[in-house]
Amino acid sequence: MSPKPNPNFWTQPLPELLAALGSSPSGLSDDQASSQLERYGHNELNATPRRTLIRQYLSHFKNPLVLILLAASTLSALMGEVEGAWIIWAIVLMSVTLDFIQEFRAQNAANLLKKQVAVRATVLRNGAPQEIRLEKIVPGDVVLLNAGALIPADCRVVEAKDFFVNQALLTGETFPVEKHAIDLLDPNTDLSDADNAVFMGTSVISGIAKAVVCQTGSATSLGDIAENLNRRSPPTEFEMGLQAFGQLIMRLTVFMVLFVFLINTLFSRPLLESFLFSIALAVGLTPELLPMIVTLTLSRGALRLSREDVIVKKLSAIEDLGSMDVLCTDKTGTLTESHIRLERHVNADGQASEAVLTLAYLNSYFESGLRSPLDEAILEHHEITTNGWNKIDEVPFDFERRRVSVLVDNGQKRLLIVKGAAEDVLSHCTQFETPDGPRPINDNDWAQIHQLHDSLGAEGFKVLGIAWRQVLETQQHALINDETELVFAGFAAFLDPPKESAAGAIKALTESGISVRVVTGDSEQVTRYVCSKLNIPITGVMLGSEVAALDDAALSARIRDINLFCRINPAQKNRIILAYKHLGHTVGYLGDGINDAPSLHSADVGISVDTAVDIAREAADLILLKQDLNVLYAGVIEGRRTFANIMKYIMMGTSSNFGNMFSMAAATLFLPFLPLLPAQILLNNLLYDISELPVPMDNVDSEYLTQPRHWDIAFIRKFMWIVGPVSSLFDFLTFAVLLFVFQANQTLFHTGWFIESMATQVLAIFVIRTIGNPFKSRPNRWLALTSVGVVLVACALPFTFLAPVLGFEAPPALFFVILTGMVFSYLIMLELAKRFFYRRIMQ
Repeated sequence: MSPKPNPNFWTQPLPELLAALGSSPSGLSDDQASSQLERYGHNELNATPRRTLIRQYLSHFKNPLVLILLAASTLSALMGEVEGAWIIWAIVLMSVTLDFIQEFRAQNAANLLKKQVAVRATVLRNGAPQEIRLEKIVPGDVVLLNAGALIPADCRVVEAKDFFVNQALLTGETFPVEKHAIDLLDPNTDLSDADNAVFMGTSVISGIAKAVVCQTGSATSLGDIAENLNRRSPPTEFEMGLQAFGQLIMRLTVFMVLFVFLINTLFSRPLLESFLFSIALAVGLTPELLPMIVTLTLSRGALRLSREDVIVKKLSAIEDLGSMDVLCTDKTGTLTESHIRLERHVNADGQASEAVLTLAYLNSYFESGLRSPLDEAILEHHEITTNGWNKIDEVPFDFERRRVSVLVDNGQKRLLIVKGAAEDVLSHCTQFETPDGPRPINDNDWAQIHQLHDSLGAEGFKVLGIAWRQVLETQQHALINDETELVFAGFAAFLDPPKESAAGAIKALTESGISVRVVTGDSEQVTRYVCSKLNIPITGVMLGSEVAALDDAALSARIRDINLFCRINPAQKNRIILAYKHLGHTVGYLGDGINDAPSLHSADVGISVDTAVDIAREAADLILLKQDLNVLYAGVIEGRRTFANIMKYIMMGTSSNFGNMFSMAAATLFLPFLPLLPAQILLNNLLYDISELPVPMDNVDSEYLTQPRHWDIAFIRKFMWIVGPVSSLFDFLTFAVLLFVFQANQTLFHTGWFIESMATQVLAIFVIRTIGNPFKSRPNRWLALTSVGVVLVACALPFTFLAPVLGFEAPPALFFVILTGMVFSYLIMLELAKRFFYRRIMQ
């Protein structure tokens, strides 16, 4: 754990604190930073040292079945069966090494992708601003903070201007807290009252500041409660499905192993050999390659998505993206161009007004917080001058008030200028501007103003209200309470044209089974206009005021057919997402703002863009490098392709593989010897695993990609019981041919059964990999070559110098003739069983 150099750094005088940190307002040098990094470690919570390659490799031996197998083979060697023990050891080592190599490569690929979207901060190094990754920040660094940034460590404020921070994560305070560059005189001041300090994990709402880092990593206040903050999130649908599948296989394995061991014991067969056979059978039944296949498939999906301009931060999000059936998205930047223009500035009569433009310009110019696109559009009117005007104070924007006020003075008068959401500004106005000066607003005036507002919205304009109030020239501070009895000046009307590509992307998403729900803080009129231009049929509308009036149960009941949510605040967005999840949907949320972070975290798939604020990028699972729904659609298709290839491996394991192992277990009832030797079972398992390695690269039928796919353990169980017995049927037919046609001894039986089991088990992939006709669905070239190659290797082994070591002998030529006919018959029967399953069982 990092040392804590300044436990109550907010109570120390700033010069003394800087001296203790060896820093100054201009920050550290590179050499000082390196020294501090060595002393305090990386700025990470509960960072665990990366395991060495040796430890990573040895961790693959933790599988209890592998350990039992190695121990039993060692015991066998001590009793004289040295040759067989060496074979078992060699095969196990090859399998474990293969698993380690593939997993290592997959993890490296995932880590490289994750680094591309690592959150960064701006610090002063050598007196100049420099962007570095958060883990490289050290005590003594001076960080530059502005709206939307995450606080990277526990810091003392050195300079601040209208600096407001949301620290609800630590203190539970709902509203932002203003921070100042002051010294606190009371040495007993606690964290919640530390108005001169900011803390790791909190976020900047508005303003700018310079702060010196005092504590990093686990030494921060957040580090003290990191165990609670870092609790594992609830398992996803995919993770729960994998767990259920594992339990199913484990129950079958335990039952079969106990059955085989009991039968062999009753028949008085050698105890050690029976034990080894039982354990080898368990290894053959266990899909030990599944974790690697999942990781490899997801990693390959992540790499393919990176080529589609989608960066994956959390691998399992790829599968969740493929399962997504509801997408909640904001309007601005996703459905529109996000290049907003100020088109009109009108007074209460709807006439163009330079006075409205001037007031709006002054407000945006002197606003110190994070400027919105609306501010940028206002400030493009360079004909307006601020000469003679000076800023006195400001009430920053927040998401509850939805407005910002600046107090300005030009030497003749002092004005509080208010700009914000039209209805919020209007609700605080008592007068309106006329050519003859302000006059009280009567009912007719209200009706005319609201009609003007609605007509602008119907034309697709985003509308802000502009108001003002003259205050005493001695007033030095702007307060929220000053935003009353305002004079309404007029509306600023902005246009953000619909994005041309959005219509096609939404159509594609809808046709692929994803319901797009627009969740926006904008007005109903503007959003309806955009939806009409993009050909989005509106099935229902709900306003934020309606959401606020409903409890969670009622909200879940109401939103089933609603696809347009307007005037929604951040808390309501979060409730809407949770309500859809409660209804059983897999929900994606696309957002890029400070207020989107809770929704991004709550959604099954949090999606943001590379231009988003730090908080949004940190909360998201996927980052789009282009703010375009077509990019997201490509990600959805890749997610479904990834899920399809994972399911292929699982369905192989629960059909032909399960059938072969079941046949071996049943054969012990009537054979006077073991159907296969333990080393032969392991060799069978190793070759099978090699044949399945290219599954993540396999092609997927376009028909499979048309709808969201969800994990269904009942589907897997039914498939196993319908398709698995077909494999067992041909296994028993092979037993009959070997025993009654060839009068096989033990060695020939082992050889023939090994070859047949490999051929049927491996070649089944060409049938199982597609729901349709295998001849019309082209497998990946490497999958085809590997599968056929493994079967040829199995056929060739009895003719090599390894045959005596492995317990094989060369079968007669007639065997291969019969085998060819049996394999083709098996694949035909498997195809018929598959079609029966999909047409009858799954209807």
